[in-house]
Amino acid sequence: MEEAGQYPYPAVACIDALKIVQHHRGWVSDDSVKDIAQLLEISNEDVDGVATFYSRIYRKPVGRNVILICDSISCMIMGYESMYEYISLKLGIHFGETTNDGRFTLLPNSCLGDCDHAPAMMVNNDHYNKLTFEKIDELLSNYK
Repeated sequence: MEEAGQYPYPAVACIDALKIVQHHRGWVSDDSVKDIAQLLEISNEDVDGVATFYSRIYRKPVGRNVILICDSISCMIMGYESMYEYISLKLGIHFGETTNDGRFTLLPNSCLGDCDHAPAMMVNNDHYNKLTFEKIDELLSNYK
């Protein structure tokens, strides 16, 4: 892996290796964790620890569009729970699940850094805030 040579220690390239695998496969399997560990000469547990620490590294298959709903205290105060319930009912899934058509996966996120414009969510790399039911309907229709 070319990126490993850019760091003083190969283990530091772990997050880059995880991102590369996910970019090509959509998620990081147990076999990929083992391969990365072997390549970087670190333990499987160390690689898995990095993978599970970052909420944007997916350890199981996800849909074409990943919805991250901020569940921080600011978003909670501003109505996150009703937004989650609305999306969950609309898509027929709960946190950690993917729609039957593979279109959406719904995941919680501890903070999206937009507390002054809560409630907030992301779909893939697109950030949305000041959510309302109408805004959710409109934005979800843009993702196929």
